[in-house]
This record gives sequence, C-alpha cells and structure tokens, in this order.
Amino acid sequence: MRTLPLAIALGISLAGMTPALAQQAASGMPPLDPAWKASEVVAFIGVKPGDRVADIIGGRLTASLAKAVGPTGKVYAVETAEIVKSHPAALEKMHAVAAQEHNIVVTADPVASPLPTGLDAVFIRQNYHDLYDKFMGPADVPAFNRAVFTALKPGGVYVVLDHAAAAGSGIEATDTLHRIDPARVKSDVLAAGFKLESESPLLANPADDHSKVVFDPSIRNHTDQFLFKFRKPK
Repeated sequence: MRTLPLAIALGISLAGMTPALAQQAASGMPPLDPAWKASEVVAFIGVKPGDRVADIIGGRLTASLAKAVGPTGKVYAVETAEIVKSHPAALEKMHAVAAQEHNIVVTADPVASPLPTGLDAVFIRQNYHDLYDKFMGPADVPAFNRAVFTALKPGGVYVVLDHAAAAGSGIEATDTLHRIDPARVKSDVLAAGFKLESESPLLANPADDHSKVVFDPSIRNHTDQFLFKFRKPK
C-alpha cells in the first residue's frame, strides 16, 4: 500500500472528468486508470448486488466494488492498523470514499484481527506481498489466510491480485521489489483449505522480466500481475 495521490498532484482537471471520476478524485482517491482494468477485475471476482465483500487494504477498487454490490450489499474496507501507522492518509482517504459510497464500512484493526463473518468474497489487491514485510509485523500469513477462510460463507471466494516475482523466488522480493512468487501465494492459500478455481491473464505482461521494483517508471502500472480466484468448499 502506498499513499494515494490526489488528482491535483497528477495534474488532472476535475472539469474534464465524467461525474463519477470527478467524485472519486474529489474524495482524495485517484481517478480509475484504464490500466487497472477495474471493471474486468470486479467481473472476475464475481460480486453481485447484495454481496458482502472485504477489500483488504482498501484503495483503488473499493468504490467499484461498492457500486457492484449495490445499496443492499456491503464492502468492508479493511485498512489494518499497520497500514494506517505507515500511511496515515490512507484511512482519511478511505473515509472520504465511504462518505460518497454509503455501503462501505471502514476498519483499521490490527491485521491479526478477525474479519467480518458471512462474507461472499475477500479481495486483496497488490498487498498480499506486504503481509510478509516488516511494517506489517510481519503478519502471521497462515493465520491470516485461515481467518479469511473462516470469514467466508461456504462457496465464497478469495481473490488475490499482486505483482509477480521471478519463479522460484518465494518471498525474497516482497520488501525490495514489492513482488511475490505466484507459486508461493498458491501454496499459502491452498494450505488454508481453499481450492484454486481459476486464474486470469488479465493483467499479465510478458515484457516484465520481474527484475525491477514495481515503482520503476519504466514498468509502473504495467507490471506482470497474477490474478487468482480461490473458493471455500461448500
């Protein structure tokens, strides 16, 4: 999770935006970048009106999830106390988003805290690797994944989107390049009792050789990213 820039810092004029984008920028969140493929990612998760979703370390797609679940649904934007300590502005910005989308509930409990129960989906975007980093504790990742399993309804989905590290590197690059080996994520999550249902090349980029930090200008917003959907058995 990195501090999210305001629209003005990006040199974006509110007057030139659609109402939805202007509202998002006014809330302190950046406008949706087409490179994020927000609508396609939300479709891959499979959320529907009335669903209850946890967005772990909520950010760029939280508002999109809130719109997808509609007024009868709920999105829990789980910032975690560790994230807020490192990036205080993240909580303020998420509260601003929640003021616009009234079906968002913002929490900032420690990463080890239980999640809301009876969830239809849990989504973590570009932050699974952070669970292994010092500022997050590091978290007890097996316990975290078990908590996700417990929070989901039978048949619920756990979707992980993150920057790919070199095959076989495990967690070596989480705190340096901000990447993680996709095979490590699969191993972690399957060990918690989930079944891998599908994976998508939606954000894959074969031109990324996995050697650069994800903030390198030559690759930023175009890293090779994996997208996995795991399901809790019924």
